[in-house]
Amino acid sequence: MNNSNISWGIAPIGWRNDDIPEIGAENTLSHLLSDIVVAGFEGTEVGGFFPEAEKLNKELRLRNLKIAGQWFSSFIIRDGVEKASKAFHTHCEYLQEVNADVAVVSEQTYSIQGTSKNVFTEKPYFTDQEWQELCQGLNKLGKIADQYNLKLVYHHHLGTGVETLEEVDRLLENTDPEHVHLLYDTGHIYVSAGECMTLLDKHIERIQHVHFKDIRQDVMELCKAEGKPFLQSFLTGMFTVPGDGCIDFTEPYQRLLAKDYEGWIVIEAEQDPSIAHPLEYALKARRYIDETLIKRKVMS
Repeated sequence: MNNSNISWGIAPIGWRNDDIPEIGAENTLSHLLSDIVVAGFEGTEVGGFFPEAEKLNKELRLRNLKIAGQWFSSFIIRDGVEKASKAFHTHCEYLQEVNADVAVVSEQTYSIQGTSKNVFTEKPYFTDQEWQELCQGLNKLGKIADQYNLKLVYHHHLGTGVETLEEVDRLLENTDPEHVHLLYDTGHIYVSAGECMTLLDKHIERIQHVHFKDIRQDVMELCKAEGKPFLQSFLTGMFTVPGDGCIDFTEPYQRLLAKDYEGWIVIEAEQDPSIAHPLEYALKARRYIDETLIKRKVMS
């Protein structure tokens, strides 16, 4: 799609959602991967409904697609690093088998993502001791990822203990940059901070994976006013693909190019596929990428 060292992917979450498995359940793996080809993306991330590695690899080869990575819910604080490490080894083994590049980690201790709590005002916080346990644990998980030729990329996320700019600062200041990297998500930081450039500018050297997620400003304000939880906010339509919301992606994209970013930019937008047709929105995102970011003329 361009001549830089950036690979463009799109996440399966627009077709099927791991948090609410019943929505989009009719969308098969073949359907999802074929839509990704039609929309002109190079790959995707592993969804919870994806099959074992051998079967997935065959489906990928048939379509010349790649896997960027997969989400891992860590519970370092709740369960301890030894239990988290055992699960993470299994996670990384699978990712190595499907030739992925990154392991996406998010600490889910106390997370309110799947609860009825107000995601805008009731996020959890960690104690100083818990911060120490988390950062030391992430260093260990990062070394495990290295063993599988993967990069651990930490996903700051709404409704968790690492959501705000200050929390991302603290995590990166207290983890080893050789083993713990950052996943930069435009949508999550925009909702949390009201903009998305400060985090990028401050921590661009640590970024090894990117999610471009757009926000419908009016829907976000409605969700805030009504105190909606995370799942209800995305079902209401707070998230969308680039080019369909309020974020101007030219600035973060140009900043990444200027820093010679190499890796994936994955389009991600939690939406109800019965309302936001997955292929329609994938095509909408690709057109925005081509015409506004890469500025490559697309034949109509």
